Amino acid sequence: VQLQASGGGLVQAGGSLRLSCAASGSTFSINRMGWYRQAPGKQRELVAGISRGGITNYALSVKGRFTISRDNAKNTVYLQMNSLKPEDTAVYYCNAPVGLLHYWGQGTLVTVSS
Repeated sequence: VQLQASGGGLVQAGGSLRLSCAASGSTFSINRMGWYRQAPGKQRELVAGISRGGITNYALSVKGRFTISRDNAKNTVYLQMNSLKPEDTAVYYCNAPVGLLHYWGQGTLVTVSS
């Protein structure tokens, strides 16, 4: 499984960005997909996850502002980020757990200026 993330960038506080992550390879083995983020000096944390059937979960810090979705036909997961805050600044990684393995995308930087 390979994951290719895109969509990061620089945005002002209150703005929006949409991240995309396209999966390739043995995509039939993927059930859940998710987004994690890692800010400088902090541990990587789960932002949002979604099952193949569309069941979602979110970190409390982003609930109501971020929306995760997926297009199973395109093997792509999206993260719509609205009302961005400077504390959302981080490298965002898409993730797909398969059995005992975790596959990661390359990371895309999101910078929110105040």
